[in-house]
Amino acid sequence: MGHAFEETDEVELAGVTPEQVWEAIATGPGIDSWFMGSNEVEAGVAVKGAFGHYEPRQGVTAWEPGRHLAFGGEREPDGRFLAYEFLVEGRERGSTVLRVVTSGFLPGDDWHDEFEAMLAGGTMFRRTLVEYLEHFTGRTARPVTAFGPPVRDWPALWTALHRELGLADAPRRGDAVAVDGIPGVVYYANAQTVGIRTPDAMYRFFQGFNGGLIAMHHVFTDDGRDERSWSSWLGGLS
Repeated sequence: MGHAFEETDEVELAGVTPEQVWEAIATGPGIDSWFMGSNEVEAGVAVKGAFGHYEPRQGVTAWEPGRHLAFGGEREPDGRFLAYEFLVEGRERGSTVLRVVTSGFLPGDDWHDEFEAMLAGGTMFRRTLVEYLEHFTGRTARPVTAFGPPVRDWPALWTALHRELGLADAPRRGDAVAVDGIPGVVYYANAQTVGIRTPDAMYRFFQGFNGGLIAMHHVFTDDGRDERSWSSWLGGLS
Protein backbone atom coordinates (compact mmCIF):
# COMPACT_ATOMS: atom_id res chain seq x y z
CA MET A 1 0.00 0.00 0.00
CA GLY A 2 2.55 2.58 1.11
CA HIS A 3 2.23 6.19 2.14
CA ALA A 4 2.92 9.47 0.31
CA PHE A 5 3.67 12.53 2.43
CA GLU A 6 4.56 16.21 2.26
CA GLU A 7 5.65 18.39 5.17
CA THR A 8 5.98 22.18 4.91
CA ASP A 9 7.55 24.62 7.35
CA GLU A 10 7.85 28.38 6.98
CA VAL A 11 9.77 30.74 9.23
CA GLU A 12 10.78 34.40 9.14
CA LEU A 13 14.39 34.93 10.22
CA ALA A 14 15.08 38.40 11.59
CA GLY A 15 18.54 39.76 10.84
CA VAL A 16 19.42 36.87 8.48
CA THR A 17 20.05 37.55 4.80
CA PRO A 18 19.13 35.32 1.84
CA GLU A 19 22.87 34.92 1.18
CA GLN A 20 23.40 33.53 4.68
CA VAL A 21 20.49 31.12 4.27
CA TRP A 22 21.87 29.96 0.93
CA GLU A 23 25.29 29.35 2.46
CA ALA A 24 23.62 27.13 5.09
CA ILE A 25 21.51 25.05 2.69
CA ALA A 26 23.60 24.92 -0.49
CA THR A 27 27.20 24.29 0.64
CA GLY A 28 28.79 21.24 2.25
CA PRO A 29 30.10 23.10 5.34
CA GLY A 30 26.73 24.83 5.73
CA ILE A 31 24.75 21.58 5.65
CA ASP A 32 27.30 19.96 7.99
CA SER A 33 26.36 22.62 10.55
CA TRP A 34 22.72 21.59 10.98
CA PHE A 35 21.69 18.41 9.09
CA MET A 36 23.31 15.00 9.61
CA GLY A 37 26.63 13.38 8.77
CA SER A 38 29.14 14.87 6.36
CA ASN A 39 27.94 16.54 3.18
CA GLU A 40 29.26 17.78 -0.16
CA VAL A 41 27.50 19.94 -2.75
CA GLU A 42 28.24 19.93 -6.47
CA ALA A 43 26.75 23.31 -7.38
CA GLY A 44 23.68 22.81 -9.53
CA VAL A 45 24.38 19.08 -9.88
CA ALA A 46 24.03 16.98 -6.73
CA VAL A 47 24.07 16.88 -2.94
CA LYS A 48 26.09 14.00 -1.47
CA GLY A 49 25.94 12.82 2.13
CA ALA A 50 27.67 10.30 4.37
CA PHE A 51 25.88 9.02 7.47
CA GLY A 52 27.32 5.78 8.77
CA HIS A 53 27.07 3.31 5.88
CA TYR A 54 24.37 5.40 4.20
CA GLU A 55 25.86 7.55 1.41
CA PRO A 56 23.12 9.08 -0.74
CA ARG A 57 23.77 11.15 -3.86
CA GLN A 58 20.71 13.24 -4.69
CA GLY A 59 20.42 15.12 -7.94
CA VAL A 60 19.66 18.85 -7.87
CA THR A 61 16.34 19.69 -9.54
CA ALA A 62 16.28 23.45 -8.86
CA TRP A 63 19.26 25.79 -8.40
CA GLU A 64 18.65 29.54 -8.17
CA PRO A 65 21.31 30.90 -5.79
CA GLY A 66 19.80 32.90 -2.97
CA ARG A 67 16.25 31.93 -3.95
CA HIS A 68 15.43 28.30 -4.71
CA LEU A 69 17.06 24.92 -4.09
CA ALA A 70 15.56 21.47 -4.61
CA PHE A 71 17.18 18.04 -4.69
CA GLY A 72 16.30 14.37 -4.40
CA GLY A 73 13.13 12.69 -5.65
CA GLU A 74 14.80 9.77 -7.42
CA ARG A 75 12.55 6.71 -7.07
CA GLU A 76 13.90 3.33 -6.01
CA PRO A 77 12.53 0.15 -7.61
CA ASP A 78 9.90 -0.20 -4.85
CA GLY A 79 8.73 3.38 -5.35
CA ARG A 80 10.48 4.87 -2.31
CA PHE A 81 11.76 8.43 -2.65
CA LEU A 82 12.60 11.51 -0.60
CA ALA A 83 12.87 15.08 -1.89
CA TYR A 84 13.78 18.43 -0.34
CA GLU A 85 12.89 21.95 -1.48
CA PHE A 86 13.99 25.30 -0.01
CA LEU A 87 12.39 28.60 -1.03
CA VAL A 88 14.17 31.76 0.15
CA GLU A 89 12.65 35.24 0.08
CA GLY A 90 14.32 38.41 1.30
CA ARG A 91 12.12 40.85 3.18
CA GLU A 92 12.48 44.44 4.32
CA ARG A 93 14.49 45.37 7.40
CA GLY A 94 17.02 42.61 6.86
CA SER A 95 14.83 39.56 7.40
CA THR A 96 14.37 36.45 5.28
CA VAL A 97 11.47 34.03 4.92
CA LEU A 98 12.51 30.40 4.49
CA ARG A 99 10.04 27.77 3.34
CA VAL A 100 11.11 24.12 3.54
CA VAL A 101 9.13 21.35 1.84
CA THR A 102 9.94 17.68 2.44
CA SER A 103 8.07 15.09 0.42
CA GLY A 104 8.35 11.40 -0.32
CA PHE A 105 6.84 7.96 -0.47
CA LEU A 106 7.31 4.97 1.87
CA PRO A 107 6.33 1.61 0.35
CA GLY A 108 4.67 -1.40 2.00
CA ASP A 109 2.01 -1.89 4.64
CA ASP A 110 4.44 -1.40 7.55
CA TRP A 111 5.28 2.23 6.78
CA HIS A 112 3.78 3.62 10.01
CA ASP A 113 6.77 3.29 12.37
CA GLU A 114 9.24 4.51 9.76
CA PHE A 115 7.06 7.49 8.98
CA GLU A 116 6.73 8.38 12.66
CA ALA A 117 10.52 8.29 13.06
CA MET A 118 11.01 10.27 9.84
CA LEU A 119 8.48 12.87 10.95
CA ALA A 120 10.11 13.30 14.37
CA GLY A 121 13.62 13.45 12.91
CA GLY A 122 12.65 15.75 10.05
CA THR A 123 11.08 18.26 12.39
CA MET A 124 14.27 18.26 14.47
CA PHE A 125 16.44 18.83 11.38
CA ARG A 126 14.35 21.80 10.26
CA ARG A 127 14.30 23.26 13.77
CA THR A 128 18.09 22.87 13.96
CA LEU A 129 18.49 24.76 10.69
CA VAL A 130 16.55 27.67 12.17
CA GLU A 131 18.58 27.48 15.38
CA TYR A 132 21.80 27.54 13.38
CA LEU A 133 20.71 30.57 11.35
CA GLU A 134 19.55 32.45 14.44
CA HIS A 135 22.56 31.70 16.67
CA PHE A 136 25.56 30.43 14.65
CA THR A 137 25.39 32.06 11.22
CA GLY A 138 28.88 32.44 9.78
CA ARG A 139 30.34 29.62 11.88
CA THR A 140 31.08 26.13 10.58
CA ALA A 141 30.46 23.07 12.72
CA ARG A 142 32.22 19.73 12.90
CA PRO A 143 29.48 17.09 12.62
CA VAL A 144 29.75 14.28 15.16
CA THR A 145 27.70 11.10 14.69
CA ALA A 146 27.73 8.35 17.30
CA PHE A 147 25.62 5.25 17.83
CA GLY A 148 24.61 3.72 21.13
CA PRO A 149 23.91 0.02 21.77
CA PRO A 150 20.55 -1.59 20.83
CA VAL A 151 17.71 -0.47 23.10
CA ARG A 152 15.02 -2.80 24.43
CA ASP A 153 13.22 -0.35 26.72
CA TRP A 154 12.95 3.11 25.15
CA PRO A 155 10.99 4.75 28.00
CA ALA A 156 13.71 3.68 30.46
CA LEU A 157 16.46 4.90 28.12
CA TRP A 158 14.84 8.32 27.66
CA THR A 159 14.37 8.62 31.42
CA ALA A 160 18.08 7.88 31.90
CA LEU A 161 19.02 10.52 29.32
CA HIS A 162 16.74 13.11 30.91
CA ARG A 163 18.31 12.39 34.29
CA GLU A 164 21.80 12.72 32.78
CA LEU A 165 20.80 16.14 31.42
CA GLY A 166 19.62 17.21 34.88
CA LEU A 167 15.88 16.94 34.21
CA ALA A 168 13.26 15.24 36.32
CA ASP A 169 10.72 15.14 33.48
CA ALA A 170 10.66 15.08 29.69
CA PRO A 171 12.47 18.12 28.23
CA ARG A 172 10.64 21.18 27.01
CA ARG A 173 11.87 24.11 24.93
CA GLY A 174 13.70 26.57 27.17
CA ASP A 175 14.69 24.05 29.86
CA ALA A 176 18.17 24.62 31.29
CA VAL A 177 20.28 21.46 31.07
CA ALA A 178 23.89 20.30 31.06
CA VAL A 179 25.49 18.02 28.46
CA ASP A 180 28.56 16.29 29.86
CA GLY A 181 28.90 19.22 32.27
CA ILE A 182 28.41 21.94 29.63
CA PRO A 183 25.46 24.27 30.42
CA GLY A 184 22.89 24.61 27.67
CA VAL A 185 19.23 25.10 26.85
CA VAL A 186 16.73 22.80 25.14
CA TYR A 187 15.80 24.38 21.79
CA TYR A 188 13.51 21.57 20.60
CA ALA A 189 12.20 18.21 21.81
CA ASN A 190 9.59 15.70 20.75
CA ALA A 191 8.83 12.07 21.62
CA GLN A 192 11.87 10.75 19.72
CA THR A 193 14.42 13.59 19.76
CA VAL A 194 15.92 16.31 21.91
CA GLY A 195 18.16 19.20 20.81
CA ILE A 196 20.32 21.33 23.11
CA ARG A 197 22.16 24.56 22.30
CA THR A 198 25.30 25.62 24.15
CA PRO A 199 27.48 28.63 23.29
CA ASP A 200 29.64 26.48 21.00
CA ALA A 201 27.57 23.46 19.94
CA MET A 202 24.21 21.94 19.21
CA TYR A 203 23.89 18.52 20.83
CA ARG A 204 21.11 16.28 19.52
CA PHE A 205 19.83 12.84 20.48
CA PHE A 206 17.58 10.70 18.24
CA GLN A 207 15.68 7.48 18.81
CA GLY A 208 17.17 5.36 16.03
CA PHE A 209 14.65 3.52 13.87
CA ASN A 210 14.98 -0.18 14.80
CA GLY A 211 18.20 0.52 16.69
CA GLY A 212 19.80 2.46 19.50
CA LEU A 213 20.10 6.06 20.58
CA ILE A 214 21.99 8.19 18.05
CA ALA A 215 23.95 11.36 18.77
CA MET A 216 24.05 13.83 15.86
CA HIS A 217 25.96 16.82 17.18
CA HIS A 218 27.30 20.00 15.59
CA VAL A 219 30.37 21.30 17.39
CA PHE A 220 31.79 24.74 16.58
CA THR A 221 34.90 24.46 18.77
CA ASP A 222 36.94 21.52 20.04
CA ASP A 223 35.03 20.02 22.96
CA GLY A 224 37.55 17.21 23.41
CA ARG A 225 35.16 14.45 22.32
CA ASP A 226 35.04 12.30 19.20
CA GLU A 227 32.63 9.68 17.87
CA ARG A 228 34.16 6.89 19.95
CA SER A 229 33.87 8.78 23.23
CA TRP A 230 30.27 9.76 22.46
CA SER A 231 29.39 6.14 21.67
CA SER A 232 30.80 5.18 25.07
CA TRP A 233 28.78 8.00 26.68
CA LEU A 234 25.60 6.74 25.04
CA GLY A 235 26.36 3.19 26.19
CA GLY A 236 26.64 4.40 29.77
CA LEU A 237 22.97 5.38 29.76
CA SER A 238 21.79 1.76 29.47
